[in-house]
Order: sequence, then C-alpha cells, then structure tokens
Amino acid sequence: MDKADLAWVSVSTLLVLLMVVPGLALFYGGLVRAKNVLSVLMQVLSTFALALIIWFVYGYSLAFTEANAIIGGFSRLMFSGMLDLNTQTFEMAGSIPELSFAAFQATFAGITCALIVGGFAERTKYSAVLVFTLIWMTFAYLPVAHMVWAPGGWLFERGALDFAGGTVVHINSGIAGLVGAYVIGKRIGYGRESMQPHNLPMAMIGASLLWVGWFGFNAGSALSANETAALAFFNTMVATAGGVLAWILAEWKYKGKPSLLGAISGAIAGLVGITPAAGLVGPGGALIIGAVAGVACLWGVNGLKRLLGADDTLDVFGIHGVGGIVGALLTGVFNAKPLGGPGLERLSDIPYQVWLQAEGVLITILWSSVVAWIAYFIADKTCGLRVSTDEEREGLDISTHGETAYHR
Repeated sequence: MDKADLAWVSVSTLLVLLMVVPGLALFYGGLVRAKNVLSVLMQVLSTFALALIIWFVYGYSLAFTEANAIIGGFSRLMFSGMLDLNTQTFEMAGSIPELSFAAFQATFAGITCALIVGGFAERTKYSAVLVFTLIWMTFAYLPVAHMVWAPGGWLFERGALDFAGGTVVHINSGIAGLVGAYVIGKRIGYGRESMQPHNLPMAMIGASLLWVGWFGFNAGSALSANETAALAFFNTMVATAGGVLAWILAEWKYKGKPSLLGAISGAIAGLVGITPAAGLVGPGGALIIGAVAGVACLWGVNGLKRLLGADDTLDVFGIHGVGGIVGALLTGVFNAKPLGGPGLERLSDIPYQVWLQAEGVLITILWSSVVAWIAYFIADKTCGLRVSTDEEREGLDISTHGETAYHR
C-alpha cells in the first residue's frame, strides 16, 4: 500500500462528496424558484444517499467485478471478500485498499443520480424520484460504468477513452434528465410566466464548490498521487477558466450583456467537457476543450433547447449532455502526441479513436434513454410522476415537505 496514494484518493472522495452536498444542492437550489428550493435540496441529498446504499449492497459488484462485457457479477455483494477485520487484511486495488477505490467510485454513482433531478425539478413527486433513481441506477448507471471502466467491459476493451466520467456520469445523466423532461411534461406556465433563478448568489456558491470538488473528481481518477494526477489537476483548472470566458464572450456578443448565470454555467460546461479528457490530453488541448464546451453548451441551453422543445428545468442535457459529448469526442483528438497529448502516436490515428469515442457516446445515449423511459414508466404506475396542479402552483416545499425556506 502506498500511503500517499491512499491519502490522495481519500481526500478526492471527500472532494466529490463536497461537489454534491453542498455543491450541487446549492447550485440547483439557487436556480429554481423560491417555492421549490427545499424540494431540490431534498432530492439531491436523498438520491445521493440512496445511490450510496445501492452501491454498497450490489452496485459496486455489478459495476466493477468481471463477468461479461455488459455487467459484472455478484462476488462483491455488500463488499464481500473486500476486507477481513478478524485478520486485519484488506484486498488491494493497485496501491490502495479496494475499499478506498469502492468508496471513491460510490461518490461518482451518487452524483450521477443527483444530477438527473435538475431535468424534472419543480413538478415531480418525491416518491417517484426515489423509485426512478433505484431503477435507473441499477439498469443504466451500473452497466454503463462496467462497459466503460471495468476490465472486460465492452467499451473498455474496444479502447474508448473516458478518464473521469464523460460518458458514465455526464452523458448518462444528461440524457436521463432530458427523457424525464419529455415524459413528465412542462411546468405550468412554462414559456408564459417568469421562472428566473431565485437566488443567484446561492447558485454561485454552489458552482464554486463544484469547481473545487471537481479536482477530486478528475485528478482523483488517477487513483494515485502521481504525474497523471498533476496533469488532470491543472487541466481541470485551465479548461474551466476557458469555459467561463468562452461562455461570457459569446453571451456578451449575442445577447448584449455578460451574466453571472452565464459565467457559472460556463464553468460547469468547462468542467464537464474536460472530465473525460483530464488525464489524457495536454494543457493546450484542455484549454481548447473547455472553451469549445463553453460555447457548445451556451447553444445547448438556448438554440438546442428550443429545437428539442423540452422543459429541461436546469439544463441537465444542455450542459452535461452536450458538454459530455463535446469532451468525449475531443478526447479522441487531443489525446494524440502531435497535439500535446500522451496517447496516440500519429495524427492519422485520430479518426479511428474519435469513432471509438462516438461509439461510446451513442451506446450511452441509447442505453440510458431506454432505461430512463422504462424507469419513469414504472415510477408513474407505482406512485405517479407528477404532483397535482394545485401542489405545483403552491410549490413543492410546502405541498411535499411541509417546510418553507424563507419566512417573511
């Protein structure tokens, strides 16, 4: 065991936890209307907690043990065989205890499930959110994680590159959120009433915590305190800065004013874009990926959103889906050594690698969307997906949770 590696992965696990609670919760909470802020905080916290329990019981085993190309086996149910406290023996995953690796990956599963709630925020029954999460994580997240990251996994063996979760986390959650927006339908008054974020300073704090935590997300995925972690760390910094400035400048040009909402959205776009590439490209490539993701996601939450006609409340697909696709494809480009990357030997290798990346993107979109639709269908039949019109107008904080965030 390498104690430096153990320390770094442990800190990285804490940083990813910071991304979700409080990071994502505050980011999402600030972006919804005041009458729904507690409901979003509750959904983020609850889906994350549920995912952690699923991960311990059977999720890790199905994601990371070897069985076939699509899904793992049952040898690690409830972390069986991972440690024996009677003899103080721990199975190892490289230079760290497998328990530490499993804990790190648990936070990835949790944040992926929590991201989805942004797609259907402000109108969905709390019970339906939990039922959906249980089904979707089991039949979408676990197989995709296995295919992309586990030895023997279909896309892993094909050679698709995903350093920290462009397909597994962002495209996976983005498409599930978009399907939810379609299935559940638009919010009452959408397109006619003002639905502006109720607290941009709260959203700014959440976005800042996401950026800080993302260093654990990306650099921690090196699973070691080494040069790859250092590369992923800096790439996460510079790509995010590129995303911020690219979004601001493009918004300034086309809308006339640069906004704080745009700046923090650009930060998330840059972070999403660099996620699959963090340890697989050079700093120059990282900056380009972040900037391209910033502009692409600006289009994703404006032009593309209008084309799709879905009320994706917090733009889960517009940012995580679009940014994940951009990052996944450009990883296949800037991984090349002639472009500053550590991987492909020749520029002529890029087209085939980009095809492998596109294959991973398409498989993830298809798999996640089908499972999501089925999960929403089951949630609707078991407990109903949508709150009543009166409850939606009153706000989910009061109608669902009997609480209010702000007292007059």
